[in-house]
Amino acid sequence: MGANSSSFSELTTNPYLQRFVGKEVVPETDPFWNQLLSFSFRVPHCGSDARLLEESTIHLCKTLALNNLQSGNLCTLIKVFLKRVAELKTSTQKEDHVFVWQTYNALFIIRSSLKYFLENFSEGRIIQHLSVVVSDPSRTAAFLEDGLDGLDMADNEGRTVETLLEEFLHSLVTLLVEVPVLNFSYVLHLEAINTLLIVLSVQMFIPRIAHKSLFFDCMMQGNCAKDAHILVKTLLDQFVKHEECPSELLKPHESSPSFLYGITAAVAAGLWAVLTLGYGSRGHKAEPEDRGLLANQSLLLLMVLTNHYTHDKGVHNPYRMALCMFSNSQDGGTAVTSGGAMPPFKTNFANLYEAFCSHLREDQATLLLYSLLHQNLNFRTYILSKTNIDQLVIPLLKILYYAQDRNFHHIYMALIVLLILSEDDAFNKSVHELVVKNITWYTERSISEITLGGLIVLVSIRTIQYNMTGMRDKYLHTNCLAALANMSSQFHSLHPYVTQRIVSMFESLTKKHDRIVAQLRERATEVSSMEEDPECEILLSDLAVLEDSIRMVLEIINSCLTNMLPHNPHLIYTLLYKCERFSGFKTHSKFYDIIQNIDTVLAYFSQKLEQNEHHNLTVHQVLEIIKQGILQWPRDRLRKFPDLKFKYVEEDQPEEFFIPYVWSLVYHSSNLYWDPDRIELFTLNSS
Repeated sequence: MGANSSSFSELTTNPYLQRFVGKEVVPETDPFWNQLLSFSFRVPHCGSDARLLEESTIHLCKTLALNNLQSGNLCTLIKVFLKRVAELKTSTQKEDHVFVWQTYNALFIIRSSLKYFLENFSEGRIIQHLSVVVSDPSRTAAFLEDGLDGLDMADNEGRTVETLLEEFLHSLVTLLVEVPVLNFSYVLHLEAINTLLIVLSVQMFIPRIAHKSLFFDCMMQGNCAKDAHILVKTLLDQFVKHEECPSELLKPHESSPSFLYGITAAVAAGLWAVLTLGYGSRGHKAEPEDRGLLANQSLLLLMVLTNHYTHDKGVHNPYRMALCMFSNSQDGGTAVTSGGAMPPFKTNFANLYEAFCSHLREDQATLLLYSLLHQNLNFRTYILSKTNIDQLVIPLLKILYYAQDRNFHHIYMALIVLLILSEDDAFNKSVHELVVKNITWYTERSISEITLGGLIVLVSIRTIQYNMTGMRDKYLHTNCLAALANMSSQFHSLHPYVTQRIVSMFESLTKKHDRIVAQLRERATEVSSMEEDPECEILLSDLAVLEDSIRMVLEIINSCLTNMLPHNPHLIYTLLYKCERFSGFKTHSKFYDIIQNIDTVLAYFSQKLEQNEHHNLTVHQVLEIIKQGILQWPRDRLRKFPDLKFKYVEEDQPEEFFIPYVWSLVYHSSNLYWDPDRIELFTLNSS
């Protein structure tokens, strides 16, 4: 970097960077800083270029790590940045492109330096580098020799290491919430978010969930915490607005390296591409599918901030509290939370709802939707009141439908969202009243129109079958069936194909049940004790899971027949057609009670068909007989079972699931380069 750098190969020999990483103390007032921050270099346009950039600067970072404890230049650069942030709002209003560009460059250098420190040093060692005290250039820099001892040591401006770190982090928060997002400040906002992600990424480099971190403490307490609700609102607003990256910032920068000032969009584009890692394009016109890069990073930061410190008794999480308690700006009157407190902020729920409908294909958007439905009663109530709920549900169903192209966590979160929605009776009723047409993405069968509820059943059954043959995850299986069970008492006017898929699922499960039983009988003749046979133990475990699933399917069918029999003649038709599949379970100890109701229905309508004088009845004729039989059906004939009500309950230690998941999203989706060899929190296939 530096005024005349134009390629990666020149970075290590650049005199400005060499002075920055050297032993010489550079005062804040030295003109050097303006010279250092006026740089331009050739654009990296892909992940491999970004890696090359990092590899090209590794020697500089190592040199800085060796000399910074003496020079304090990193601390000085942070102070230079802090002074610039104080003037940013005014400079942006005046459209001072050069000032914004140089401020961006300062933050870029800080982030690059901190990233190296975070990947290679402990928190204590990093604190040493951020606690260097320099009185003046003639004095030797003072630094901490013994870990975290003496953290209250102050520099000549009265800062301690903690206040310098907190002031730096708070300046990033201030930048995000106060400086408007304009074409020339877009990259600065993105760099501020990326820097926060880098600072908090200390979690990625340790194998356990960190319940204590000085970096997180600074975000959860003090001035950062005071502005937590404003930052949460800002990040939500960025997601809602989904502002595209200005087109001029995605174009390759071909201008001379001596072009430093003027309108600096093209120069900023060079640095911008360092962050986007591949969103720029060299030599072809194709643009990325989604250019809402600031929205993407905002979601990632929001998920990081709200999923840490969720159960810490000593430190509460103000970002999580704000996410749980904000309310709708369009509601009249004074809104209060469920606890009676005033909401921390208000936002337009209609716009937020539309953003979810448009962008659920991304993991982080689905995770945010889950967080709001699970924790924010105001937003959950709003969602459940929507008459166009299909706009939200169909994107969720597409995630499940294309499960083979998704990671397990994304499938699981989409399913949990459906389960939470299915806990509401009004939702279960409305989805069977709402007709959707031309579902072209569902390719198993051409369906011109179907109720939204019927479509949910189809995709859920397909997910169960995919799980049985692929992932074989017990919890996904159970939650899928739980959502169907919650809906079953409201099944209304089920499409013939839907009823076929329900009974086909039962048939598939029972055939698998029969195979396992046969295998166990065969093993019993070969071994003296099944309890000591590992293969038998596996088969018995599989059988227990399978029988639980069969039981739930029978309960779903029974619930529909008990509550909605008059409205589902096609289900009765399909049950009659496959009646022999149910007869084998009449005497099974785990199913006989629930299957009695199904058997009663089958016996009644079989008798109606036998009473008909005609043989070789058509499908239409059979359905007419069923409909006539429904009119005479005695409603009290079936045994009443407790209503099927399943409620999603978060695990006792949700951080064990959500923190690795969130950071895997940051690793794979943030467009930042991370050294895979240094990641310890999660395995790299957990994207």
